[in-house]
Amino acid sequence: MKKLAVLIAFYLFIAGSKNLVAQTAQRPRFKAIAIAEIGGGHAKFDVAAKVWLTKLAADSNFTIDYISDTKQINKDFLKQYQLFIQLDYPPYPWEKDAQDAFEDYIENGRGGWVGFHHPTLLGVFDGYPMWQWYSGFMGGIEFKLHIPGGTDAKLTVEDRTHPAMKGIAPTFITKDEWYIYNKSPRPNVRVIASIDETTYNPAKDVKMGDHPVIWTNEHVKAKNIYIAMGHFPELFDDINFTTLIRNSIFWAAK
Repeated sequence: MKKLAVLIAFYLFIAGSKNLVAQTAQRPRFKAIAIAEIGGGHAKFDVAAKVWLTKLAADSNFTIDYISDTKQINKDFLKQYQLFIQLDYPPYPWEKDAQDAFEDYIENGRGGWVGFHHPTLLGVFDGYPMWQWYSGFMGGIEFKLHIPGGTDAKLTVEDRTHPAMKGIAPTFITKDEWYIYNKSPRPNVRVIASIDETTYNPAKDVKMGDHPVIWTNEHVKAKNIYIAMGHFPELFDDINFTTLIRNSIFWAAK
C-alpha cells in the first residue's frame, strides 16, 4: 500500500507539473495598448500597423488592445498594460485624466512607450493648447512644418549600440512626410538616428538642419522611443522599419 501511495503521489506531481508548465507557456509575456485615430491622412498606415502588430503579438505571445481616443485612459486603466504604443495619435485632444495618467505612467516607469509620427505634432491645434509636459517629453520642441506628400531621405543610425537598432543597416533610404520643428530636440534627448536633408528625393526646401528622427528621452523612468516615420503603409514592406518596430517593442516592454 505504501508503494502504491508513493506511486500515486509521484504521478500526481508529474501531472501537476505539466499543468503548471502549460499554464506558464500560455501566459502572455506582457500586455500592450495601442492608440490610433479613426480615418484621417494616416488611416492606411494605422490599418497596416494593426495587421502587423496583431500578427507579431500572436507569434510572440503578448496581447495587444486597440483604442481610438483617450476617454477611457486613467491610472487604473494603464495599470493593465506594460507597453503603450502611440500610432499616429496627436498629443493635444487628451482629457485631463488621461494626461495625468500618462504623465505618471512615463515619469514613474509604469510601462514602456513607443510612438510613431504624430506624437511630435506639438503646438496649438483645433482649439487645444500646447501640452507643455509632452513637449518636454519630446525634447522641448514645437511642430512648425511638414513635407506634404513626403520624400525619400537617407537615414543614418547614430547610436548603433541601442537595442532598437539591432540588425538594422547603418544607413538606408526611407520615405515620410518629415516633420520640421522650431529647434532640434538633440540637447534634451538621446538621438538614435537622423536624416540627411541634402538627400531628399525629390528635393524639398522644407528643412531644419540637424534633423533627428529616432530618439529616446532618458530623463524619465519609462523606456521610451520616438520614431518619426509613420505616414505610409509601404513602410511595412521595409525590413529595416519592421525590425526597428520589433526591437523597440521588446526593449520598451521589459
